[in-house]
Amino acid sequence: MTTNKLWKRGLLAFLFVLLLSVPLVLHNKSQPVNASDETTQDESLADKLNQILSNSALDGTTTGVSIRNADSGELLYSYYGDHRLHPASNMKILTSIAALETLGKDYQFTTEVLTDGTIKGEVLQGNLYLKGKGDPTLLKTDLDQFAADLKAKGISKIKGNLIGDDTWYDDVRLSQDLNWSDEPFYTGAQVSALTLSPNEDYDAGTIIVEVYPGKEVGDKPIVKLTPHTDYVHIVNNASTDSTDHSRSISIEREHGSNNIVIDGVIPLEGSNARSWVSIWEPTGYAVDVFKKSLEEKGITLIGNSKATVGTTPTDATLLTSKKSMRLEELLIPFMKLSNNGHGETLAKEMGKVRHDDGSWAKGLDVMEEVITQFGVNNETILLRDGSGMSHKNMIPANELSQLLFEVQDEEWYPAFENSLPVAGNAERLVGGTLRYRMSDGPAANNVMAKTGSLTGVSSLSGYVTSKDGQKLIFSVVVNNFLSSSTAIRNIEDAIAIELANYEF
Repeated sequence: MTTNKLWKRGLLAFLFVLLLSVPLVLHNKSQPVNASDETTQDESLADKLNQILSNSALDGTTTGVSIRNADSGELLYSYYGDHRLHPASNMKILTSIAALETLGKDYQFTTEVLTDGTIKGEVLQGNLYLKGKGDPTLLKTDLDQFAADLKAKGISKIKGNLIGDDTWYDDVRLSQDLNWSDEPFYTGAQVSALTLSPNEDYDAGTIIVEVYPGKEVGDKPIVKLTPHTDYVHIVNNASTDSTDHSRSISIEREHGSNNIVIDGVIPLEGSNARSWVSIWEPTGYAVDVFKKSLEEKGITLIGNSKATVGTTPTDATLLTSKKSMRLEELLIPFMKLSNNGHGETLAKEMGKVRHDDGSWAKGLDVMEEVITQFGVNNETILLRDGSGMSHKNMIPANELSQLLFEVQDEEWYPAFENSLPVAGNAERLVGGTLRYRMSDGPAANNVMAKTGSLTGVSSLSGYVTSKDGQKLIFSVVVNNFLSSSTAIRNIEDAIAIELANYEF
């Protein structure tokens, strides 16, 4: 036998021994691994997950899967786990963790009402300032309370301007990669330090537009705004039709203005149509609604007074204020309902608190610094926003699972875990975006995970307890799919269910 052949045989023997010594973890394998004659439990899990991932709905996609032991952090399974992928709303995992670490679970936003004038009798002689410091949970009822507080001080007239101050953050309203098509809707609402939410979902910077049938066929539909404001202009092109006509109503704000255009038809006895519409420049929206709150309490602007925006003098006198719910509570609508505006607000707030710069750039710097401290490799990630709306965010599934492992020992971790949607739990603010998924079987009320969804992107990352009581961490991120999003979600669910049903 030649020396060359002997060398080759020796190399093959060495590689075979080396292969037997490597743990059965799939690292960047695109095809299932065949089990040996002596199949172990680990091999069995790999085989089962590989079978799920052989689904034709994943053909042509880039899919990353990472499974870890939650106690040790051991990587149990990796399928393209080191490939950088767009996480969609799994980005909110990074944002919430960074916010808890930077701001603390008891952190609260503040809104203030101040003046540069004096109260003489029932007249406030001077400007009244509504100063926002980022609170995305401010409601009309809070503005009503401000008005009541001023009334209690004896104020009935304001001889000065009503000024909204949003200078706590910069004046960049939209994150850098937000699609034009998302901007008119609540998913792409503008971010301002002074803003308003229409209800307790806390979609800041939006207004609820409801369209009801007119009184007779041919009438214009009736439009209701929550909260009521003159800051928007309704362009009602729709009509009321006969009862046998199907409803086809569209509600959309024109880009660059607050013209909200309503088109289509609504049956005379049909149900109403409703939409959360984003506001162009929400600072002015908050000021307009506050002006109405003042008027409802009998407080009027007199003389040449007007409602506008500006900056509060440093020596202004505080008249009243409000603190928001604690961050631990805010994480519930943020994570359970996947509120994009909260993600962007938290990013700016972290920049303001850490660097006195309420901008996306500084906020994202803080986020990267924090998650790097928790073991994420910052050389393989790209952070572009706080919500996950950007198609340029990138992070591997293995890094997501590593982050979910590292944070478990933090004092604030229970608040983070509690914010994750719970599979199959019908309670809206418990199950959140998972309340209709995995509603029976071993994953129900077991899987706690953040969902993510963009065009061609779906993700699910979180925690699950196996059949024999082992806590596991998983991350599934699918990019570039053309099949239905339901088919992809079914694959994510199948992986989570398999983990819930597995015995080690």
